[in-house]
Amino acid sequence: LTTLPRTAAPSSNMNRLLGLCLGALLAACCLSSRQAGATATCAPYKRPSAAIASSTAAIAASMLPRGGAAGAKLARQPGAAAARPNFLASFFRTVYKARSHLAAAAIARAISIFGMFPVDTIKTRIQVKNANPFRLEGLYKGVAGSLAGQVPYGVLTFGSYEIYKSALISRFPEVRPAFIYALAAILGDVTGSGWLCPSEVMKQQVQAGIYPSMTEAARGIWRKSGVAGYWQGFLAGLSRDVPFRVAQLTTFEVTKSIYLRAKQSASPGETGVKISAVEAAICGAISGSFSAAITTPLDRIKTVVMTDTTGAYGGSVVSCASKIIKEEGLPGLFKGIVPRVVYIAPSVCIFFVAYEVAKQRLSVVEK
Repeated sequence: LTTLPRTAAPSSNMNRLLGLCLGALLAACCLSSRQAGATATCAPYKRPSAAIASSTAAIAASMLPRGGAAGAKLARQPGAAAARPNFLASFFRTVYKARSHLAAAAIARAISIFGMFPVDTIKTRIQVKNANPFRLEGLYKGVAGSLAGQVPYGVLTFGSYEIYKSALISRFPEVRPAFIYALAAILGDVTGSGWLCPSEVMKQQVQAGIYPSMTEAARGIWRKSGVAGYWQGFLAGLSRDVPFRVAQLTTFEVTKSIYLRAKQSASPGETGVKISAVEAAICGAISGSFSAAITTPLDRIKTVVMTDTTGAYGGSVVSCASKIIKEEGLPGLFKGIVPRVVYIAPSVCIFFVAYEVAKQRLSVVEK
């Protein structure tokens, strides 16, 4: 980003920004295809995170940097580039300023993950073709490791998202903020994935019944594949998470716009109709559920690659998809769609309620 020119025309800026997105996606696909036969790296599991992100977007709106004309004005100020802090300094400053929000979000995230973990386990069992995916035994196996990965992941994605957004606004001041926010969210997800991946690999292999516990999974993966084994399926995960994020952000805006028009029609005399936090959470649940459904094939591929300890599926998105289609047909790509979709809406509701309660309690403690 630091090498991109700042004096291009608006259309040129948009072309460069879209080119950056397409280049990143093409690079990920090429790298994923080249992983066949090798020990791959691993991907984040972000099922509630996308839906949860949609609900927290409204909650965190007050602390997001300005875009559009305001961002352009800020970017054109003399000395703006020279005053730009380094990545780590910006990250810790962002996290510190939003510490109360992040603490409440971390508590809410932990509660929602814990509450819906059995559904996630059932989904994984279905996707790896366990004989009895609905058995009650072991539904919470791997939950501690999941929490250890998911909660810090939320902090990493938020902090890096803010930094990427500020950098993109300064480099592309004339580009619509919606595009800036979408790309920053994707880059934030990619950044957080490095932390999340090892816990996700171990968790899914425990859920699949390959190992009896997270401790045994950590030892077994180390003995079998070394450090690289903890990032098995990383690119497969990105191949799922980037389309999911784009679909979720897009459908959230569409759902919110439809709801606002309906709300305005119901109250024709009112002006400046706005959406409340609860209504935003509902829109987030709807958009998240839809996005989860259409990206189920990518989720199935990601799960299979992460749990493939024998190399039977080739270790890449293309080879895994080909084998699934060959053996199970196209319906095989949609295994686990019901629990994946069912997971989203309750997760958003649990998160929203827990977040509000935690935020109130923390505000009392701070006072």
